[in-house]
Amino acid sequence: MDDFRIEKDTLGEVRVPVDMFWGAQTQRSKENFKIGIERMPLELIYGLTFIKKTAAIVNYKLGKLSEAKQKAIAQVCDEIHKGTYDNHFPLVVWQTGSGTQSNMNVNEVIAHLGNKWLAKQGSLEKIHPNDDVNMSQSSNDTFPAAMHIAAYMMITEKLLPTIIELKNTLKEKEQAFSKIVKIGRTHLQDATPLTLGQEISGWRFMLEKNEKMVNEANQYLLNLAIGGTAVGTGINADPKFGQMVAEELTQLTGYSFQSSENKFHALTSHDEIVFVHGALKALAADLMKIANDVRWLASGPRSGIGEISIPANEPGSSIMPGKVNPTQSEALTMIACQVFGNDATIGFAASQGNFELNVFKPVIIYNFIQSIRLLTDGIQSFNKNCVVGLEANEKAIKEHVEKSLMLVTALNPHIGYEKAAEIAKLAFKESSSLREAAIKTGYVTPEQFEKWIKPGNMI
Repeated sequence: MDDFRIEKDTLGEVRVPVDMFWGAQTQRSKENFKIGIERMPLELIYGLTFIKKTAAIVNYKLGKLSEAKQKAIAQVCDEIHKGTYDNHFPLVVWQTGSGTQSNMNVNEVIAHLGNKWLAKQGSLEKIHPNDDVNMSQSSNDTFPAAMHIAAYMMITEKLLPTIIELKNTLKEKEQAFSKIVKIGRTHLQDATPLTLGQEISGWRFMLEKNEKMVNEANQYLLNLAIGGTAVGTGINADPKFGQMVAEELTQLTGYSFQSSENKFHALTSHDEIVFVHGALKALAADLMKIANDVRWLASGPRSGIGEISIPANEPGSSIMPGKVNPTQSEALTMIACQVFGNDATIGFAASQGNFELNVFKPVIIYNFIQSIRLLTDGIQSFNKNCVVGLEANEKAIKEHVEKSLMLVTALNPHIGYEKAAEIAKLAFKESSSLREAAIKTGYVTPEQFEKWIKPGNMI
């Protein structure tokens, strides 16, 4: 039995593995772009199936596509979206910059499976990947539309819920530690006191702002390029096609997609993607800060700050027994670095729109989707395996407060900045307590010191 079948396109015949459902153009791309291991994200493929299904419905309503073909395309798109045929989308990111070959990959698989479905129904009709599945479309408008659909849905359904989960965990810790007075730190040096709950409230509020910024920015992705076809003019498509597809997408997904009011912008500019990823970068920056604070505060446990303890999830060393490392913080900070790099790639690629088309689309969406996936998984892991089990080391916290020289700040209103500074310097020089130094200078009596230096009143 032959392992290949013959498929044809405008360039001639191509041998395709008999058990694969793609066609000639997919096979050519597979053979011509053996570059890297980065596959086109399946989320993008699923985004394209949303477009193909709704486009078929609209073309049927416009009288351009038969009911049988419309039903076949819709049925196959539903099956693809369930993940049934994931292995039939093999193309790498490093292909044509418009995503044409991935668009055709989807068209060909849908046509192949659709024809099988029609045959089972006893229909003699045949679905063509270009004439039917790609009807009223171009890769130049379907691919960027799928980019927006995939990105919007991932942010809405995956990333935002995990941000909320971590935010809620931090809120619980904030309340639990609201009475624990600790020493503050600025410039990595001792500062005036605050509560551990107040410190964590800063982390929690970061996530509240991140949630709001990501959600607000995400709304720009509801604008779709569909209806622009090749260069934005909408050639070969009904003038109502783009908006009708957007309405069908809204009904299908529950999200308020709309056809962009200017398709010339939608095909050549990816400023909306850049803007939204900027919000993801802001999230990554805050996550970097939170994760670093956690590992600093948990450092030690005996020779570092050691004011909090984190779960011991795995042995920290292959040579040092009993060592516990802040591995969840390390993973999250590496993710933040990757997101920063992705942002640079996306920004540069988005700046390369020439005339009527930007041809860096695959690398833009690959990096964008990677950022969403990494942030989603990283936040979830950090929350579950670290923050939930975070505990306060009240003994260490109390010792640090008592040793701190910055409690002297409370004396400023009573004896002035310069005399208070003199007390702090004397205590540091003689390695004495702040109380001893204050009394030695004669600026403060023992009774006054006890009255004025109360960490609990300084928060």
